[in-house]
Amino acid sequence: MNDELTTTLPNLPHLPQDADGPVFRAPWEAQAFAMAVALHQRGLFTWVEWAGALSREIVAAQEAGDADLGDTYYAHWLSALESLVAEKGASSVEELTRYQRAWDHAADRTPHGKPIELQAEDFGDRRVTCHGVRDVVATILKPLELIADRSHTASITRQPT
Repeated sequence: MNDELTTTLPNLPHLPQDADGPVFRAPWEAQAFAMAVALHQRGLFTWVEWAGALSREIVAAQEAGDADLGDTYYAHWLSALESLVAEKGASSVEELTRYQRAWDHAADRTPHGKPIELQAEDFGDRRVTCHGVRDVVATILKPLELIADRSHTASITRQPT
């Protein structure tokens, strides 16, 4: 990790970490983390903007009744990432929803154990009505991967000890 990232991480609210840095309970959490890092490194947002967006998501969730047991932290992280990507114009809520639903369709048609591959048919001719981009947390990561550099994802996959 670079020095700026290392010195900034302790300032992020409730970041699950140990002495060696962030820890993740599932691969999608590491991917969401890595995409935020990659988008920051590409200049989409500052760490101050990121911390503010993440804090707002956590506060909103707590006000809505989230018990804040640590198991929803990366769902808040992902919501903050979605918000900033849309706010900064790198994508829109509608585009993220369209891709999320296409990936969901692709997953539904893919036999268990086979790689999920997005095809034109997964988008269909239908126009997607946006009901929110949080329907399926893990599948929304796919359109964000189109924005982030995939090389960052592979380097951050440590599991909790």
